Amino acid sequence: MNSRNKLVALIGAGALAIVSPFVAGWESGGEPRLEAYRDIVGVWTICDGETLGVKPGMTETVEGCEARRYEALLRHAGPVLACTPGLRGRPNQLAAGISLAYNIGTGAYCGSTVARRFNEADWRGACDAFLMWNKAGGRIVRGLTNRREAERRLCLKELPK
Repeated sequence: MNSRNKLVALIGAGALAIVSPFVAGWESGGEPRLEAYRDIVGVWTICDGETLGVKPGMTETVEGCEARRYEALLRHAGPVLACTPGLRGRPNQLAAGISLAYNIGTGAYCGSTVARRFNEADWRGACDAFLMWNKAGGRIVRGLTNRREAERRLCLKELPK
């Protein structure tokens, strides 16, 4: 089974349909970057924000970037569901959580106020807590502020009762 199918089995087709283009749009503007580059804090990155195993001078194809995105989403979705199991069956909140974890790492996500509030069923409070994650290198970054606001809006869609 390929990574996309494993992801559908794990998070559902609805959540995948939301999170994949959402992450791609924020990480690469919707067009994957086929040559390795340094991100705003100096980490080597390729495609849609992928950092795992990326070295200077690496190149990738569009198809390779799509496969990398599904693999990366799968690596992040499992831990997100493990530490916030109440997101299962809630595609908007799950997609927002996976997007945040994709950007900040699963350890940071699982230790975050976002995760704690999801686990307390404080849905609005969890969505609001996305806004806390707008810094890189110790400073507020406008692009991260914009992304966190978009994740918050996504999180608030069809909010559970």
